[in-house]
Amino acid sequence: MAAPQEQRIAVPIDDPNADTEWYGRADSQDALRAEESRMKIDWRGKDLDELDELEDLEDDAFLESYKQRRMQELNALTKKAVHGSVYPVSKPEYQRAVTEASNNGPVFVNLTSSMGTNVESRVLSELWKQAAKEYGDVKFCEIQADKAIENYPDRNCPTILVYKDGDIVKQIVTLMTVGGVRMSMLEVDDLLVDVGAVGEKDMRVVKRKREAEDAKEEKLMERGGIKSGNLRHAMVEDDDDWE
Repeated sequence: MAAPQEQRIAVPIDDPNADTEWYGRADSQDALRAEESRMKIDWRGKDLDELDELEDLEDDAFLESYKQRRMQELNALTKKAVHGSVYPVSKPEYQRAVTEASNNGPVFVNLTSSMGTNVESRVLSELWKQAAKEYGDVKFCEIQADKAIENYPDRNCPTILVYKDGDIVKQIVTLMTVGGVRMSMLEVDDLLVDVGAVGEKDMRVVKRKREAEDAKEEKLMERGGIKSGNLRHAMVEDDDDWE
């Protein structure tokens, strides 16, 4: 795919004078982090089922308190989840569905290719579906690029536009800078955090990052000939040799 051209994208309709307060969702958890450090346990990102499996804890009161916090976070996310799927948008709808809607929260737009041979465009469309499902509190839209912007070059597809307060705050032309065809939900998470749509300590962001780190560690162990399941056994045998 040809390198993306540097250009300022002219959107169908825009309202640069929108004046609505933008709010973030990152909250302070200093006390919680201090307690986690004391107990040497990484709690952030664990779901309720995982917490239930941690039975050998010294501080049951802290575990219960943390589970209550998690329940509150889940309930808050459920109340904010007013979307849940990708919105197909037409050019006449663009101002209302995208520009004006961004006064109430972030709007992420995928300018997709009209050609079925554009692999990156297909990759982003699938990621958009997953992101919309997981982040129901964030609005994700999709429109064919040449229907939104006349003569928009297909070589620049997909293009990501992020709106906030009626204006474009970020644009990404093709997926070259975000992993290309290997782009994953980790990069989508980074984008959401970067523009302030979610906090860096959002439970969904933290959990995915933790799972990715665990998978990477597991892969490194397997390459080294030691599977994680056998690592502890090997350490026990080493201890026995010293007895």
